Amino acid sequence: MTVRGKNAAHQCVSFDTNPEFAVELSWHGVSHVGLRREVNQDSYVVIPPVFAVADGMGGHAAGEVASEAVVRRLAALGGDEAVRRSDLEQAFAQAIEDIELNVEDAELGTGTTVTGLLLDVDAEQPSWTIFNIGDSRVYQLFKGALSQLTVDHSVVQHLIDTGQITEAEAEIHPHANVITRAVGMGEDVTPDYGQLALIPGQRLLICSDGLTKELTDAGIQHYLSEAATAKEAAEVLVHRSLGNAGRDNVTVIVIDVHAVGDSKDTREVPVV
Repeated sequence: MTVRGKNAAHQCVSFDTNPEFAVELSWHGVSHVGLRREVNQDSYVVIPPVFAVADGMGGHAAGEVASEAVVRRLAALGGDEAVRRSDLEQAFAQAIEDIELNVEDAELGTGTTVTGLLLDVDAEQPSWTIFNIGDSRVYQLFKGALSQLTVDHSVVQHLIDTGQITEAEAEIHPHANVITRAVGMGEDVTPDYGQLALIPGQRLLICSDGLTKELTDAGIQHYLSEAATAKEAAEVLVHRSLGNAGRDNVTVIVIDVHAVGDSKDTREVPVV
């Protein structure tokens, strides 16, 4: 498991491209190998404006290499400059080259999911850009309501979408772990994109499927709603997933949006 960037209690984030605008955020990331795996093939990055989780796949250490390659390339985008969709796609293409250089027989199935959020302050209305390849997920909790903001690239999701199985049947389907898109698997490294308003009071969750295998959406909503801080929320989600079965590596990032607006109006507080 590889982490790029540090967790923060609170941080006032501003950007050179829009110096009059600032966002007060807190965030926390946690990753655990789980109870049945020997290697943690998840990696994550928490360097504004980029927050992402990558869940590697492949034999031996191949999955770990793949997820680490993506996270390393994304981490290089972190800082105070604007990051665009084309920058993300270039990072994924570079990661594929890294994977091919470092993993033998990479063409046989080595790859990684990558799912996350990009803080976009270049737009007229600053917002989040959601990006997704694979079956890691992004959720939003706002005013007590939980929404899943990504759609899995998986065999069972396709079967659900085409009406061949129900969501209940998907949970016990023999191909529940089979994904249809990944960085390093095939040539297309273009994510699905979405746009989300940047609103004070929203709590965002990025997670690998090690969480969603063990907790229902109702459970995720409950623990996100009950936790007082991003740190507490991230830690309790991992703890509860391990308490259920811990069948896979589990990684979560929780982000809280505290204030949005003029940089003079946001309260700058130290990172701890």
